[in-house]
Amino acid sequence: MSLENSKNNYEKLAMIINEFLRIKNLKICEINQIYINQGPGSFAGIRNSLSVVKAFHLVNKIDYYCFSFSDFVSENNIKYENIPELCKKFKIKKNLINPIYLS
Repeated sequence: MSLENSKNNYEKLAMIINEFLRIKNLKICEINQIYINQGPGSFAGIRNSLSVVKAFHLVNKIDYYCFSFSDFVSENNIKYENIPELCKKFKIKKNLINPIYLS
């Protein structure tokens, strides 16, 4: 699933997540971990994304890992599908948020 980058995506975030789950034939209760890029990015975009992740954590006990690509500086050719292994390798702590905002 791919979306065009838009300033209005945060308004549609719940619908985007529901559509992703529908396409992947998943239920939220089947997810036990979420990996989220903590920035850099706009304050509003990061705040909204992290708020949704925190809500999933509180309601569904889903652990989350907030990473930045700068966490993996020694890696070449980083792919999104490798993020869980990279978080383990670089000891990214779960349920910890340290957003990186653009100034």
